Formats: sequence, structure tokens, C-alpha cells
Amino acid sequence: MGTRISRAAIYDALNAYQVPGTGATLVALKAVRGIDVSESKVVVQLQLLDAYRDREAVIRAAVAEAVGRVPQVEQVEIQLAWEPTPEAEFKNLLPSVKHCLVVGSGKGGVGKSTVAANLAVAMGSLGLKVGLLDADLYGPSMGMMFGIKEGPEGTPEGKIVPIEKFGIKLMSLAFLIDEDRPVIWRGPMLNKALTQFLADVLWGDLDYLFIDLPPGTGDTQISLVQNAKVEGAIIVSTPQDVAFLDARKAIGLFQTVKVPIAGIIENMSSFHCPSCHAETPIFGHGGVKAAAKRMGLPFLGEIPIDLDLRVGSDEGVPLVVGHPQSPQAAVFLKMARTLRTAVITPAQ
Repeated sequence: MGTRISRAAIYDALNAYQVPGTGATLVALKAVRGIDVSESKVVVQLQLLDAYRDREAVIRAAVAEAVGRVPQVEQVEIQLAWEPTPEAEFKNLLPSVKHCLVVGSGKGGVGKSTVAANLAVAMGSLGLKVGLLDADLYGPSMGMMFGIKEGPEGTPEGKIVPIEKFGIKLMSLAFLIDEDRPVIWRGPMLNKALTQFLADVLWGDLDYLFIDLPPGTGDTQISLVQNAKVEGAIIVSTPQDVAFLDARKAIGLFQTVKVPIAGIIENMSSFHCPSCHAETPIFGHGGVKAAAKRMGLPFLGEIPIDLDLRVGSDEGVPLVVGHPQSPQAAVFLKMARTLRTAVITPAQ
């Protein structure tokens, strides 16, 4: 009699696989609904939000491969069911905020947080009352970008007073944890922290609150949209085709939960040589604008690569403040004016 297939090994294989764009395993997402084993065949029953349907083929192939590596398994069948992504139930946790915009991307490494920081400061420079919430709880960076080392003050009622700098109100997990300490949280803990940042921070009367989302298209992003009256999403991408493929996933997520796309930004668009003044499209140029036009979505602008943009982020002074006359600062101010005048109409 041969060795039986280990259900525990199958479970471990499923628990090791992260669904693309979520940062969470199938087990953490409570997607595993059943494991049937008969002789050398394994049937895995999964149920996922239909917001992830765009990556069905990838999920099926990866799960089949992972389970197929378990000893004695010769055949794998994946039964995949879909559940509707919850409608955004706006709980209005931000009653004193007139307009809430999220800044997202399909992947990390596209400069999303730098764009969010400079865009928020640019909007504040127009005389508007602006706040910026760093909701990227795995890699909070606003403390470094704004040169903030002290923590926020609390009130006797348990509320948090946001830190004010460069004319805007700021809140980030980076203000509350040690700089070198990794953040190791599961999905429900992240969602609870985000809810607290929305409801327990004394934002006061704001014209705009920008929320810098974690990269990706998972349940954390969906949860945040459900707990804030988000009027629009700003998508940041670099020019490469592969980067915009990930941006399309973010666009699809927001369209699924009925959050309009307020604008798409091409970051790292080209490099302007400071000495010879030549323009070099290192990562390509114009692809994001063309894609936005094809999709019928508003395009906000192209941000050229600039050393001062990176240095400013590292030294705690956003480029819009440190180099207000630069071409990049001009782009951010133009995008801020566009957002201010745009009428964002929620999808019907």
C-alpha cells in the first residue's frame, strides 16, 4: 500500500502562495473552501473576490504547480468560484473632509509616494486646506519624505492630532514606529489600523485629503475605499508597458468598487540633462498618456526624472518646496490645478 497524500502538505503549499497584487496567501484571504484527495488526485476548491478575476489563469497555474509538487500527487484539479466584491459601503468616517482622493499603483517602485507627497504640497500651495494620509502600512515613508522624526500628540479622548508641515496635515504609521523596525501585520490588523487612521485622526476641516495607498490591488485597498467616501483615484505608472499592465489592475479594482479614475500620471517620464539640456526617454515616453486616451480616462501629466526629486524625498523637503521653480514643480502645480477644477462625478 503506497504512501498517502498529506493534506497538511497541500495546506502548506496553499498557505505559501500569495495571490498577485494582494500580499496575502490563499489561506489568509480565506479562499480555501475544500481539499478533496482520492488516490493520486487532488481537487482544490477556492473562492475569491471577482476583483481578482483578471489574474485567474495565473492563480490556476501557480496553485496547480504548487500542489503538484506534493509527494504522490499526480493530478490536480482547481475549482474556482467567485464572490461579488462588496459594494463600497461609505461609512463617512471623514465627515469634515470635502474631497478624498486615493493615490494608487498596481505595483511598487513607481514613485507613487513621492508623487502623492508633492501633489499634496502643491495642492496646499494653492491656498487649500490639505491633508495626506500615508496608508502604505508595510512601507511607510512619509516620515522620511517630510523630515519628521517626532510622533504625533494624542488627546485625552484617544484621538490623534496630525502633524503639520509645509502647509499640510500629515499622518503616517512611520510617525508611530521605529525607523528600522519591520511591519509584520496580517490583513485584518492592517484594515483595523487604516480605520483608526480615518476615524481617530483629528483632520479638521479639509478641502482635500490625499490617501497614499499600499501598492497592489488587494483587500486592504478595497477595505479602505469602503471606509472612506473616496471621490476619485489617481493612478501612478512608469512608461514601460509591463508597468502599465500592473496599473491596469489598479484601474480595474477601482472601477469594480465604483470609484472614478480622477487621473493617470506617468512618472519617470524622461530625463532632462542639466548640462546639455537634452531629453532622454530612459524608460520610454508617452505610453501612459496614449493608454489613458485609449481607455477614455483623464491624463494628469508627465513627471520627468530629476535628481532633486529623489534628493528632496531623502532629505525631508518635497521638491515642490525645495525647488519651486523647477520643471517638475511646475508639473505638480499644473496637476493640482487640474484636480481642483475637475468635477469628479461618482460612477452610477
